[in-house]
Amino acid sequence: MLILGIETSCDETACGIVTDAAAGQARILAHVVATQFEEHKPYGGVVPEIAARAHLDKIDEVVRRALQDASVTLDDIDGIAATCGPGLIGGVMVGAMTGKALAAVAGKPFIAINHLEAHALTARLTHDVPFPYLLLLVSGGHCQLVLAEGIGRFRRLGTTLDDAVGECFDKSAKLLGLGYPGGPLLEKAAADGNAKAFDLPRPMMGRAGCDFSFSGLKTAVRLAVEAAPKPLSETFVANMAASLQAAIAAILVDRTRHAFKAVEGEASPVTALVVGGGVAANEAIRTALTALAAENGVPFVAPPVSLCTDNGVMIAWAGLERLRLGQSDGLDFRARPRWPLDELKKETA
Repeated sequence: MLILGIETSCDETACGIVTDAAAGQARILAHVVATQFEEHKPYGGVVPEIAARAHLDKIDEVVRRALQDASVTLDDIDGIAATCGPGLIGGVMVGAMTGKALAAVAGKPFIAINHLEAHALTARLTHDVPFPYLLLLVSGGHCQLVLAEGIGRFRRLGTTLDDAVGECFDKSAKLLGLGYPGGPLLEKAAADGNAKAFDLPRPMMGRAGCDFSFSGLKTAVRLAVEAAPKPLSETFVANMAASLQAAIAAILVDRTRHAFKAVEGEASPVTALVVGGGVAANEAIRTALTALAAENGVPFVAPPVSLCTDNGVMIAWAGLERLRLGQSDGLDFRARPRWPLDELKKETA
């Protein structure tokens, strides 16, 4: 089976092609991503209208390059998958309409993909992780703990009550004058800092349940920056970056520890702790979660960094997993800005 996937939910225009033809093993044949860093850099964050226009400008070339890299034609493809939500609706519509057009022209099945499910299933592409597994999904727009029980079957254990962890990273980086994209730049600054320099709050830690909160942490960073002498010294920036990173890692570990307790006694024990989403690229967070997984006697699985951030490969793989089960969608499937993971079960039942 050969599947082409299109991703346009935020600020990456991406196309991937995957196959499971080699003795049942998944292979990535194409992985093309066009970023929009320069378009959004002057604004310090993603501007939805600019993102949608950039997707329109880049999508045709990205798909063409993917087909070229994979040395296949549209006739060779068995199905077209595209992100249909959740995300910035203008961008989602660009990718969804492109996918539908390709499917219609080539006479191929169209598979509407939930962006969050694609992140959730990436570990099955890279590490063949069996269900059920515990998933920590952390990105610029999402922060959830989920029990992945099967294709389209996700039980949400906890979610953020306010900001996503990636937003906390990005907004804090902007306050520190680090620029855009904030997460990677803050991680780089943290490497030279003292993680104990600032006693930042750790919202929700120790509380029952698996929910998150990051708005108070972001506010604490803002107040410290406002009170500091200007211009901010390199030492201040490095120490604040390290302290923030340590606080976020501690929160994620605490909430995930609660999630392990929440699924104790299940008929099928979890097979792994999986992390997905752009924030999963942070090495300090990976290190902390690796220790937590070992504490609970399961492997820690994180896809390669290039597959943690938004990409077309994960969309293609999710499409392949669904098409294997005989699932596809009509060309009248509506793109949506919100599409919770736990709504998939009733839609695919």
